[in-house]
Amino acid sequence: MFSSPYDEAPATWHTPVPAGHPAAKLLTAAAVRERCAAIMAAAERGDTRHLAWQPTRLPAAAEYVADTIRLRYPTLDVPYHSRWRHFEAAGVDRWAPLAAALPDDADERARTRIDLAITSVLLDAGAGPSWRYVDLATGCTLTRSEGLGVASLRLFASGAFSARAGSPFRADAEALSALPTAVAAQGFQVAGDNSLVGLEGRAALMRRLGDVATATPAVFGAPARLGHLYDYLVAHSRDRSISAAFLVATLLRALGPIWPSRLALDGVPLGDCWKHPAARGPSGDDATDGFVPFHKLTQWLAYSLLEPLDEAGLAVTGLDQLTGLPEYRNGGLLLDTGVLVPIDPEFLRRTHEVGDEAIVEWRALTVIGLDRMAAAVRDILGLTAQSFPLARVLEGGTWAAGRRIAAERRERATPPVSVASDGTVF
Repeated sequence: MFSSPYDEAPATWHTPVPAGHPAAKLLTAAAVRERCAAIMAAAERGDTRHLAWQPTRLPAAAEYVADTIRLRYPTLDVPYHSRWRHFEAAGVDRWAPLAAALPDDADERARTRIDLAITSVLLDAGAGPSWRYVDLATGCTLTRSEGLGVASLRLFASGAFSARAGSPFRADAEALSALPTAVAAQGFQVAGDNSLVGLEGRAALMRRLGDVATATPAVFGAPARLGHLYDYLVAHSRDRSISAAFLVATLLRALGPIWPSRLALDGVPLGDCWKHPAARGPSGDDATDGFVPFHKLTQWLAYSLLEPLDEAGLAVTGLDQLTGLPEYRNGGLLLDTGVLVPIDPEFLRRTHEVGDEAIVEWRALTVIGLDRMAAAVRDILGLTAQSFPLARVLEGGTWAAGRRIAAERRERATPPVSVASDGTVF
């Protein structure tokens, strides 16, 4: 659930990662793939304790994903997997009317889109089974991520995150730090018969976000605004180009302090990073052995920044340096198609904690399984990795196929695994 972990900031929340600190090697996208590959290698040896890898079932699963892509995007013109897709729920482009009201300035437009993307992604966590959002502008009733996405878009457009009168389309640290929970409640249409899991936690997270942005002027400027991340990235670009790895590393360091402190290494919180005995680096026997990072929400935010940066003419290269997202839909797809098989039948019957070794193993195998799924799907569709990067395979794609097969197998399309999450991971 999305609740108490946001109530208090960890004592180290403004501490930068010192140069050469062992934690630095875990705060990268490359570390995600490296450590997950070590766990996949253990699975291929038959040394994992919770899940078995069944490669013979991958071709049929890839066909299912390819079929899903063809159904959703018959021309194979698939956009990136990102928060922007949720703003288009029910086939309505809700960003376009806002964009039409922006000044004709590519840089300012990018700042605005980044303001929106960061706040919306960070407000997205499990809404609970009963919450609904009625989009008054379109008459659509939405739930789950689509509902949260549209609700956060409308909240942003109302000026709730802006500190400038007459300029609503901004996310300024001053306004975020002072965001009343009542404003968030109104934006998400919370009422006695429409409860939203973790309302106070979401508002508290926005306030923490504002405080962290203020404390990080090198990235967010002074006075701090989330969209100033764009200026930081431009200043560190070469020929209007940055790498995806640099983008993720920047986000991990700039926004990492907003998250609750779980595992830490020599005083540095590691965020979405957990323990598994098979997780080892290439050298072995160092301080980071046993740690496996995922950085799921940070990577999803990186995916959600691709379109704003691309529109502004700032290219992000090496997209496949990012990994697939180890969450319910992607991981559920591998379980529902039999690519992953529980060794213990109780795995699918009990509720797990997010840090349980079994869940860490499931997420790690999902990351590498998605790499292999992507290659198989491209072969089926006759596409290359360059023309159809992982960001498009996810959208087309594995996430949609995970939801589709869940709907075929279970009432209300519930995932095959139950995890008691606080909203900061899934």
